[in-house]
Amino acid sequence: MKAYIDRDGCISCGLCASTCPEVFRINDDDGLAEVYVDEVPEEIKDSAVECQENCPTSVITVEE
Repeated sequence: MKAYIDRDGCISCGLCASTCPEVFRINDDDGLAEVYVDEVPEEIKDSAVECQENCPTSVITVEE
């Protein structure tokens, strides 16, 4: 499973980084969210999907 963020639409709310810090973080340089793992670990798949479902700007995609 992979996660992606369309960073152009990110508003830096931090919801993804607080919900699933194993996959998402806020970049120190530009303040936008980013994915920093190649594969979402199976044990936190539900948290990553929760981020996709709750992102206020719908810029997160999680897919197989």
